[in-house]
Amino acid sequence: MKFLIAALSIAQAFAFSVIGANTRPISTQLHAAADYVPKEGEGKINLLIDLESPKVANMEEMSSGKKVFCRCWLSGTFPLCDGTHVKHNAACGDNVGPLIVTVKSE
Repeated sequence: MKFLIAALSIAQAFAFSVIGANTRPISTQLHAAADYVPKEGEGKINLLIDLESPKVANMEEMSSGKKVFCRCWLSGTFPLCDGTHVKHNAACGDNVGPLIVTVKSE
């Protein structure tokens, strides 16, 4: 399960990689382009969560059930989603949503 969540996190980071029409990455998104080096603070996504930490990492254990994880970095219950992305999407026309992980009981 831990491997699955780590793999999903990596896939999520690459899913947010956006290259503009002029081949320069859009500054408000994560960048996977190997040659792109952002300026200090440019493209920062996390403006609220554990800012003094060099890396924000969360571990969740599940034996069954469902958890809904934030991908917009705006949730007041981060790393869990509180639906804040709905207001963000309405304000700017974005389409971000949560990561929903379910574990079926055997």
